[in-house]
Amino acid sequence: MGHSHSHQHSHAGGQNLKRLRLVVLMAWSLVAFQLVGAWLTGSLALLFDTVHVFTDALGVSVALVATRLALRPASDRHTWGFRRVEVISAMLQATVLLGVGLFVLYEAIQRFMHPEEIPGREVLFFGLVGLLGNVIMIAVLVGGDRSNFNMRAAFLEVLNDALGSVAVIISALIIWRTGFYQADALVALLIGLLIIPRTVKLFRETVSVLLESTPPGLDLELVRSHLLGQEHVLAVHDLHASQISSDLPVLTAHVVLDDECFTSGHTVQILKNLQTCVAEHFEVSIEHSTFQLEPQGFSADEDLRHLH
Repeated sequence: MGHSHSHQHSHAGGQNLKRLRLVVLMAWSLVAFQLVGAWLTGSLALLFDTVHVFTDALGVSVALVATRLALRPASDRHTWGFRRVEVISAMLQATVLLGVGLFVLYEAIQRFMHPEEIPGREVLFFGLVGLLGNVIMIAVLVGGDRSNFNMRAAFLEVLNDALGSVAVIISALIIWRTGFYQADALVALLIGLLIIPRTVKLFRETVSVLLESTPPGLDLELVRSHLLGQEHVLAVHDLHASQISSDLPVLTAHVVLDDECFTSGHTVQILKNLQTCVAEHFEVSIEHSTFQLEPQGFSADEDLRHLH
């Protein structure tokens, strides 16, 4: 069971790596293209969107490095390998995205109050090409592992940039046809309001993992009840569940058994039943579980005090 899980993680990680490599290459190409466009047109709107593209390109590059590290095997020094890098990377990306989103809102207000002239037709061309590039990158990422924090963060990065391209196109059309330069600020404000809630959600989820909170969708009291329902189980204490990464929930518990189980040889079967229970019975499948089986009257704390 563990080998199968490891193989699936490795395969999914390899697929994510290929997708991210392609997206990183396209993202940095888009940065160069839009930077040239901003320089040629002198458009502040396009330059502003280029900053978005640069931030997104940096974000997916970080996601690529994090995915490579996450595929490294475990060692005596890093017993979980680098799986937690996925969570840290996604949290950092969410932080950057949140900062960019707040900056968008601030700039939108400033630009609405003090609009500047923008060449609509030229900006429209670069906006359309930028949107095409982002649509291709989104299509690449949609086929990846959407449960992976890192892939979700990368998807949000590209989605954020695609919305920026849409904003450039809409505002360029309006300005080209009407001369209403405040359109750029209004659309930018809408983008900020769309992207910030999703970014906050991702940030909260990654922080929850780092705080070793119970995995979403797992009712720990229900888990306790099912464990207590197993034959010969008298009590369950020190029950903990958390996540190492988005695809690796773990659980530990101390389980008190009838004394006779340790003399009759029942403990092996009971251990298998407990592991099967948490791996198959609940919506969140926990394939990595650790149970300490204890006889009645056993107290690890008391035994340690006697040793001292």
